[in-house]
Amino acid sequence: MKTTTRVLFALAVCLALGACTKKVKPDNTDANGNNNSGDSGAVTNPMTGDGKYGPEDLDTDSCLRQRVVYFDFDQDSLNPQFQAAIACHAKYLQDRPSAHMILEGHADERGTREYNLALGERRGNAVSAAVQGSGGSASQITVTSLGEERPTCLDSTEDCWAKNRRVEISYSSK
Repeated sequence: MKTTTRVLFALAVCLALGACTKKVKPDNTDANGNNNSGDSGAVTNPMTGDGKYGPEDLDTDSCLRQRVVYFDFDQDSLNPQFQAAIACHAKYLQDRPSAHMILEGHADERGTREYNLALGERRGNAVSAAVQGSGGSASQITVTSLGEERPTCLDSTEDCWAKNRRVEISYSSK
């Protein structure tokens, strides 16, 4: 059972990596070499020109802008819907060796303070393992846990608790 789960996880990561590749704009030149589209047809990152992520992509790339990973109640396993974003963040770390990722694990208010701190750390470690599994370097990742100490929502409802069960991804240098 665990082997099957690991194989499926590895397959999902591989598919996610394929989904996060940089796209090249179509070549809209005519037979004489004139550009009919009004743009250069270059790769999406004109700063590097090689299809690699640059620091500006953290704010412009939709995949990299997704910086919150949500978890189910009392769980530290990743939901498949976040695999593509995690693969994009791993590629960013590969393309930017000077970048440093900070993963902050959080929990909702249910449970003891100690339990929620441990759960937040397990969630952060789960995201870290997924980033590393997609090619990110462990030396570029720091995991911290804030448990229930910094909720994004203060109501005692299921919708609010779901918003607080998360890992936030940030970068200390680009």
